[in-house]
This record gives sequence, structure tokens and C-alpha cells, in this order.
Amino acid sequence: MKRAAVLGTGSCLPIRKLTNFDLENMVETTDEWITTRTGIQSRRISGPGEENYLLAASAARRALRNAAVKPRDLDMVVVATITPHMIMPSCACFVQAEIGAGNAFAYDLNAACSGFLYGLDLADKYIARRPEMKILLIGSETLSARVNWQDRNTCILFGDGAGACVLTGGSRGRGVVDSDLRSDGRLWNLLYMNSPKSRNPALEQSSHDCCYIQMSGRDVFKHAVKAMEDSVRELLRRNNLTIDDVTLMIPHQANIRILHKLMERLGVAAEKVYINVD
Repeated sequence: MKRAAVLGTGSCLPIRKLTNFDLENMVETTDEWITTRTGIQSRRISGPGEENYLLAASAARRALRNAAVKPRDLDMVVVATITPHMIMPSCACFVQAEIGAGNAFAYDLNAACSGFLYGLDLADKYIARRPEMKILLIGSETLSARVNWQDRNTCILFGDGAGACVLTGGSRGRGVVDSDLRSDGRLWNLLYMNSPKSRNPALEQSSHDCCYIQMSGRDVFKHAVKAMEDSVRELLRRNNLTIDDVTLMIPHQANIRILHKLMERLGVAAEKVYINVD
């Protein structure tokens, strides 16, 4: 059985860089407060002509060039996002039209920060059945459109950008070896974003307070560290490996304190962990 292997990658960032010093003039915070608590120093914010699907399409074109694959040769386009340009059609359909991937089917995947990894696992399942498939997978967000810019606990964290890869059946053992995916819907109120207000009065929520990200940071920290550690340990166990066998670990770049705590609990050397959260 062939595994999904990466043929090429591409990325796209908005032009505008919003620094911690810029945020000092927008909300009650300081560069020192943000840096010590998150490790973040700047984030990219979209401007005119940098809508989600356009960032995604730009990243896709670069990935296709890197992979030497033509848009018309794609079989499938998946965009992992929680900030689509429209609810319908999907962001993936807009990307498909932008890049000219007329032979592909396209849809979005909503799994928030885990979306790209969920998409990678999904692509691997398709390719296991049809190894010749060429799949374009994109993670793309314009989270700046969905934060409360008066809430210093969330607006300092999120930015915009897109990353893409082209996948197909690998050769000589290349490709995705294993995945461990988890969810816990009971914890939904620790990190959530309401949908637009209902147009049906019978379905309106009395607690609906706008469509932006809301988070209980301390609780998210606690659950995130444990979930990431448990998932890594389960993957290692299933594949008869130890953390010492790992050459490089690329964790989700959410918060430097989460990353340091994870490294401590796993006992992984700092030089084996990729960090660009700043």
C-alpha cells in the first residue's frame, strides 16, 4: 500500500506585519507582556486583495511549481480553514477556480488549528486507494477578521497566512507513516467562535455575542500540553519508537510556553524541535 508523499510545498503571507509595539497602541498590552507569555513578536494581517482564498491560491501556485504539477492534473483540492471567504461555495472551490484546477473536486475541512493535519491524514486515505491521485492540500486563515481587537488575550495571538502542499503516492517507502487524531467536544467552550446570528428567531441563541474567537487561555494551555504529549507518545508506541529516534519534531506554533512544557514532558532535546512562533 502506497503512502501519501509530498511532491512540493508553497506558502503565502500578507504584506502587513503587525508588531507587539503596534499592538501597544491598540489595546492594553506591552511587548514584554506578549513576548514572555506567548513568544510572539509579530504577526501578518491581510489587507485589500489578500482575502483567504487569494492567499490560499498563491500558496497553491507555488506548491504546484515546486512539485512540477499542472493545475489541470490535480484530482482533489482540500482547504483546511475556519475563516472561509464565504460559507458557500467553499474556499476550496474559489481556489480551484483561481488556479484553473478544473478536473479536481474541491471542499473545505473545518478542524481549526488541527485542520492541516486532519487534511494530511485524509489525503493519505484517498491515496491508499488510488496512489496515482494528485491532491492539493492547503491550510489557510484570515483570523484577523475573526478576533476581538479589544481583547488582549486573543488579538495578540492570531494572524493570517497560507501553506500548501501537493501529495501523491510515494515511492521506496516515502510518505505518511502514521497519524493520531483526537477531539473532545465536551471542551468546546474553552475555545470557540460563534456563527453569524440566526435569521430564524426560533434558533437564535440568547448568549450570542458576535462572530469572533473566544478563549479560556489557561484551560487551553493545560489541555493542549497533555493532548499533544499523549498523541506523540501513542504514535511512538504504535511504531516501536522512542523520542530519541526522532530527528525533528515540528509542533503547532501556538505558544512558546506550551512548546517548552511539551519538550520538557517528552524529554526531547531543544535542537530537535522546530520553533518559529516569534
